Amino acid sequence: MGLFKSLKGARDAMAAAPDMIKQAQEMAANAQEMAAAQQQAASARQEQAAAIVAAANETGSTEPIAGVSLELFAEVSRELQNHDYDQTKAPEIAASKGIPAEDWQTALDGWNDRIKADPAIAKQFNTYYRAG
Repeated sequence: MGLFKSLKGARDAMAAAPDMIKQAQEMAANAQEMAAAQQQAASARQEQAAAIVAAANETGSTEPIAGVSLELFAEVSRELQNHDYDQTKAPEIAASKGIPAEDWQTALDGWNDRIKADPAIAKQFNTYYRAG
């Protein structure tokens, strides 16, 4: 009797297999579509951030980057000395001045690029930095 029950179970499983395979294929296709959409969204965010940084990095420009002026950038940078220049504290210091972490990172990258590229901006940064 157990043998017939096992054979019946095997027959039922084989009958259900095509539907199960079809469902698995549909789930895989849906997962691939979701992954592609997430990757596309991530690429769009990266392109947007790069465009913001590129626009902000015009040589000679002292326009704020991500809402952070050169003076405010110098202020946050100066306060790092109170934390033994631990760069991991910079987002916390920036946040205390109303700068979101993602804006701080954009400003940090942009201002560092401008300071390296333009001695006049570097001089102005030093002036702000020492004023505090």
